[in-house]
Amino acid sequence: MIRLFAAAVALVLTLQPAAAFDTRATAAYVLDQTTGTVLLAKNADEPLPPASMSKLMTLYMAFEAVERGKQNGGLDLVEKLPVSEHAMSYGGSTMFLDTTDRVSVEDLIRGIIVLSGNDASAVIAEALSPDGTEYGFARLMTQRAQQMGMTNSTFANSNGWPQAGHLMSVRDLGLLANRIITDFPQFYPLFAEREFAFDGRAPQNKTNRNPLLGLGIGADGLKTGHTNEAGYGLVGSAKQGDRRVIFVLSGLDSAAARAQEAESVVNWAFRQFTQRDLGEAGTRIAEAPVALGTTQSVGLELKDDLSMLVPVTGGDEVEAEVIYTGPFQAPISKGDELGELVVDRGELPAMRVPLVASASIAPGGFMVKMTAAALHLMNRLNAGPQAAPTVEAEAS
Repeated sequence: MIRLFAAAVALVLTLQPAAAFDTRATAAYVLDQTTGTVLLAKNADEPLPPASMSKLMTLYMAFEAVERGKQNGGLDLVEKLPVSEHAMSYGGSTMFLDTTDRVSVEDLIRGIIVLSGNDASAVIAEALSPDGTEYGFARLMTQRAQQMGMTNSTFANSNGWPQAGHLMSVRDLGLLANRIITDFPQFYPLFAEREFAFDGRAPQNKTNRNPLLGLGIGADGLKTGHTNEAGYGLVGSAKQGDRRVIFVLSGLDSAAARAQEAESVVNWAFRQFTQRDLGEAGTRIAEAPVALGTTQSVGLELKDDLSMLVPVTGGDEVEAEVIYTGPFQAPISKGDELGELVVDRGELPAMRVPLVASASIAPGGFMVKMTAAALHLMNRLNAGPQAAPTVEAEAS
């Protein structure tokens, strides 16, 4: 019978658990974007009131609309949109818009990012809504979120104003931040803007609320949030060297606590973990048995360069297993994915790396097949009538 094999292999790293981050936030999520490693997940999938952090969904859909262009049902950055009485009626964080205004899409986007404009979000929403209402746009937000894999998000408005059924999980917010950074690099620098003095209005209300901008720790986004129901939260990102970290905090009890916790998370993520290169693509990791081929084994090698995030307290060895189902039957083509390397990273999730065939192996000729058949028959005779035939091999 075909069997699943697991063989221990030695690489070059010893992993010790990194110091856990004991956050005061009600819910938290920290992602090393460079490697896709989740560093922290606390109540990460619980739907919670997101406050203004949910404006990121409105922004994502606005970016998509600008990318489509006005001729394809989208938006143009220089296009000026009217302000409805509904949009003007919002309090809280606003651009101080009124119904006499017509505001460019670019200014509205900057007003949402820097000033957290509830009114600006509603203007964008009404422009993109199929029925011209903010609620119609909220339904689109929920549908688009589901398509993106944000399964714990439902929207009742465009801006996070407290309303029943307006909920997001911190993992969903992290996924959304990742998509904004990845999908719209042309717009992402807007999140690092420190000030936006729209039309000279309310000069005291022109500063970005993100407390990490300008601290010299690589922070360059994304969105704060606060309501009495949600507490103080932040979707943030920071880049140091080649690494980028995305984090979400929710439910803190003050703006000061939010600022302190966010800075601590960034420092922890960069100081407690490091990225290490463990092998190049093509490095042979193990050998696996081959049946009915011109050779009796095939090398299993790394499909891609192996680089992973590990605690900084690492040493010289790492525990890993090669797992495959074999023996493999010829023909085999070089590059066929045959198994995986599962690397134990201590407190971090195990890393699974595909392994591929190091060479092509053609089917054996007549004598190879005859020999295999004779061996199979002898094994059956020796095993007796009640025993099941087996073919076994071991991974090196």
